[in-house]
Amino acid sequence: MNKYVESVIENVKAKHANEPEFVQTVEEVLSSLSPVVDAHPEYEKADLLNRMTEPERMFTFRVVWTDDQGNTHTNRGWRCQFNGAIGPYKGGLRFQKNVYEGIIKFLGFEQTFKNSLTGLPIGGAKGGSDFDPAGKSDAEVMRFCQSFMTALYRYISPDIDVPAGDMGVGGREIGYLYGQYRRLKGVWENGVLTGKGLTYGGSLIRPEATGYGAVYYLENVLKHEGDKIEGKTIAAAGFGNVTWGICKKAMQLGAKVVTLSGPDGYIYDPDGVATPEKVDYLLTMRATDPMHVKPYADKFGCQFVAGEKPWGVKCDVVMPSAMQNDVKMPQAEKIAACGAKYYIEVANMPTTNDALNFLRAQKHIIVAPSKAVNAGGVGVSALEMSQNSERLVWTAEEVDEKLKQMMKNIHDNSAAAAEKYGLGYDLVAGANIAGFEKVATAMMEQGLF
Repeated sequence: MNKYVESVIENVKAKHANEPEFVQTVEEVLSSLSPVVDAHPEYEKADLLNRMTEPERMFTFRVVWTDDQGNTHTNRGWRCQFNGAIGPYKGGLRFQKNVYEGIIKFLGFEQTFKNSLTGLPIGGAKGGSDFDPAGKSDAEVMRFCQSFMTALYRYISPDIDVPAGDMGVGGREIGYLYGQYRRLKGVWENGVLTGKGLTYGGSLIRPEATGYGAVYYLENVLKHEGDKIEGKTIAAAGFGNVTWGICKKAMQLGAKVVTLSGPDGYIYDPDGVATPEKVDYLLTMRATDPMHVKPYADKFGCQFVAGEKPWGVKCDVVMPSAMQNDVKMPQAEKIAACGAKYYIEVANMPTTNDALNFLRAQKHIIVAPSKAVNAGGVGVSALEMSQNSERLVWTAEEVDEKLKQMMKNIHDNSAAAAEKYGLGYDLVAGANIAGFEKVATAMMEQGLF
């Protein structure tokens, strides 16, 4: 490993010892960059990597709200504007009780490279709160969102920072957040948030975009291998928007998702989540009981395994699509033995570094990284920003075609970057290099900042 790269990794480990998610993603990205830094000694002279691993700015704020009984609650909110070298900051908001500064920082760092890969002029950011919307009434969620936006609105705008949704932040929350922003600013800046409702500036297929994009990326991997998607079986996780999008697009292309998961366990449906009735039922489950996947097994008469994850089920493709660090070494060993040829990360950092390196070392498995695979979501968010700026509404077919081309470009650029530095068809290293090079060039051209 390049000595400068190694020193930056050690520096991050020392400074952020209490933020393991951030350390993990920095180590995963930087460990791919040695050949690039070897070719560009000017990066060390400008201390580019230490600058790149430090957020440009990060806000922490108090969020006070009242429940339906009139009791007052206090949560913490964050917004990490990590890197704006190639455009306004862009990244989602996550409302989940396990959110803390380290998770926001890791997501913002990942977002920087993901956004760069889209080819669109958007920088990297992330935000959120340790507020948990689960079990809260609509009125409680509204009051929380209004308080959150009251603290955040000074720091965002269409040309500064454009938040979107993430875990715990769906169309309901985006609506409440935008309503409060409009109330406070007194302007119709509908490009300031993405993931909006179709009645006030949202884009068609935005809810499906991350899942659709992941399947399009898989198609490009299969094409590279002389393979095709028809008939493929896919093991996925979760049953939220992302997995719903995977199921829907896979069904359209002749493949089938055979597993879903929730906090209670996983289901195995050998016939696949591959009919409109089954795919639509995911929306019903999410709306009525987002903590349990067992109702799917009860309704469609398939196997439910309590307290377990689906990794190791026989399939052609594994697509971890729930949350970070879902696949650790024990799960990775099961995946290596299950017969799958393709490991396509979808959730943000779903694999621990040791498990990811283990899977990359398996000669019979092709591994693709989440920052490339799930970039379709933020890509369509940026397309929503374009529609807002032009006061246009594109058809679903227009958005879908742009998304499909975007995912092809991401795959091809990642493959080309790996090939350029003699790494073969290494999509993990290639995505890190391709995402890094654009940001690095912009930072160098803009001087010390």
